[in-house]
Amino acid sequence: MATVSVRYIVDDVDAAIAFYCQQLDFHEDMHPAPSFAMLSRGDLRLVLSAPGGGPGGGQAMPDGTRPAPGGWNRFQLEVADLDSLVATLQRHGVHFRNTIVEGVGGRQILVEDPSGNPVELFEPVLPEARLS
Repeated sequence: MATVSVRYIVDDVDAAIAFYCQQLDFHEDMHPAPSFAMLSRGDLRLVLSAPGGGPGGGQAMPDGTRPAPGGWNRFQLEVADLDSLVATLQRHGVHFRNTIVEGVGGRQILVEDPSGNPVELFEPVLPEARLS
């Protein structure tokens, strides 16, 4: 059951659902409208909203500014074998922002969803950096 929610603004909710569910092992919990869906992976709920997509998180601000995908804020998924996952994602044509980098607590890479939102894939190398 999810205990943390993250909202991503995406250009195409259906494309985002396919990416997260087929490539990163998320589960589609609900998709009640073309502009909105909720996915989950362990304790993470990922809320997807299309910009300008009716009432809710994708709607324009009072000054008319529309939410847009992209940026550098991201959530991190812990993975057991980063090299293998990267190879699989590359075979599926997934776009990466960088190559694998070595950090203090582990190895990481930034993958982009179909709208350009970053997801950090992280393989811990220190026990203290692991989630469990």
